[in-house]
Amino acid sequence: MTHKGRIAAAVAAVVVVAIAAIPLFVNVNTFRPMLEEQLTAALGRQVKLGELSLSLFSGSVVAQNLSIADDPQFSSSPLLTASALRIGVDMRPLIFQHKILVRSFEVDAPQIHLVHAANGIWNFSTIGQAAASRIPDPRKESVIPNLIVDVFRIRDGHATIEGQPAQGTPVAYDQVDVTVQDFSFAKQFPFSISASLPGQGTVTLTGKAGPIDAHNAASTTFDAQLALHHFDPVATGFLDKSAGITVLADVDARTVSNGTTVNSNGTVHTQHLQLRPDAVPAPKPIDITYNVTHTLSDNTGQLQDATVQTGRLAAHLSGDYSLLPGTVQLTMKLSGQSLPIDELQALIPAVGVKLPNGSVLQGGTLTTSLSIAGPLQDLVITGPVELGNTRLSGFNMSSQLKGIAGMAMGDTGNITNIQTLRLDLRITKADVNASNIYASLPALGDAVGNGTVSPAGALNFKLSMKMDTTHGIGGKAVGLLTSLNGTSGKTAAQAAKTGVPVTITGTSANPIITPDVKAMLKNNASSILSNQKSNGQHVINKLGGLFSKK
Repeated sequence: MTHKGRIAAAVAAVVVVAIAAIPLFVNVNTFRPMLEEQLTAALGRQVKLGELSLSLFSGSVVAQNLSIADDPQFSSSPLLTASALRIGVDMRPLIFQHKILVRSFEVDAPQIHLVHAANGIWNFSTIGQAAASRIPDPRKESVIPNLIVDVFRIRDGHATIEGQPAQGTPVAYDQVDVTVQDFSFAKQFPFSISASLPGQGTVTLTGKAGPIDAHNAASTTFDAQLALHHFDPVATGFLDKSAGITVLADVDARTVSNGTTVNSNGTVHTQHLQLRPDAVPAPKPIDITYNVTHTLSDNTGQLQDATVQTGRLAAHLSGDYSLLPGTVQLTMKLSGQSLPIDELQALIPAVGVKLPNGSVLQGGTLTTSLSIAGPLQDLVITGPVELGNTRLSGFNMSSQLKGIAGMAMGDTGNITNIQTLRLDLRITKADVNASNIYASLPALGDAVGNGTVSPAGALNFKLSMKMDTTHGIGGKAVGLLTSLNGTSGKTAAQAAKTGVPVTITGTSANPIITPDVKAMLKNNASSILSNQKSNGQHVINKLGGLFSKK
């Protein structure tokens, strides 16, 4: 080694020894009471630190433990605990002046317990209130000048959120990371928050917030971009499983709060949407573009408009909601004009509508205006529905007709044309009720009536069908009346046109259609008997039995 090399090595050795010796002359643990006192004053919560040590290479003071007290109105347990707190400090004043100036905080793997009371207050709402009214004491050294730090970080945190009073199991969030730049209670600061959600979801929120509201930290203003991926509202506890609503969603939205209301607008991309317990998930994605205003004081909001779109279909949802403890209350309206039925196929399974096995609706349009009201787990949906110029493909009506009535129709094929179908709908957990039904089926005639569908899919419909007397059931009835009884075709046709009582039983997947021609003949007995006084009643009974029994 050259002379210059030996000098350099010696200097390096002296520097290393000097750095290693610094902790011997700087006892950072003496700053612990001062740090605890000033952090407690700043947060308005009791802050406790463990033993302090100096890490020269990272330029920080490390506290082995950290505890921040909760609001005593909520709990005597800590709001936050952590095994380590890294405090970034200015090293020159620390070494040469034995003075500590805090520049950053980094909390490692904290446990955070958040509680939301029924009155809308959070257990962190009072944090910072003391700082807003705090008057610095010039006689005391400040370790956090003007309560400003360059960086505040939380790494790999675990947070639980629950209501008060408790409602179900608290929701847990892992891998919580928070970064705040140029933090101050008194001014705006940039921030980013990310976390893993139950059900393999993730959330990221980036933007600006502040200044911290002096009366309620939860009312602090912010402007942020929200990104949710693979969001499962049931797994995260936002929706109760009993509501029967399931979905996986990706959300991209801008969210702005003025401290009183939160405005949010953006898009929701959903998959596997299911809106009733007896439904099955939608086979295609459904996109929703929304605009909502939420009031923080009473946890209520207004959905100005949500456009529900899949393919060429676009329906609109609007109204009010209330986030009550343990439930969500809705008062909303869903409307759609001339919605293409081909696109509706993606929504039909999700709302619990079951078509006969192997059948699909093709072509035509649907128009509706539905009111949606009640708690989410017990909604009542009411309103008119109208289908026009569609067809039920894959459904052979004659094969579902009971008795000789099916033979009377012959084979109608696997397509049932529907010129018009109108009804008033009422959907509850108990059943689906359809009233004021009017159906115009070109192959049969017109039907009116009412009916219900149970949660298990059991059908109970009573209709009156005014038959087309030129063919099908009506035509066969006219022919048999004329040939067997000598009744004039005109009289028999009139009887068919008066209306055939029809019951539909079975299930949505396998409906059983039973025309009661016997009742039709009895209802028109006077006209038939007037032509065949001696034998009319016998023929009525005979024909009725043919059409009504297997």
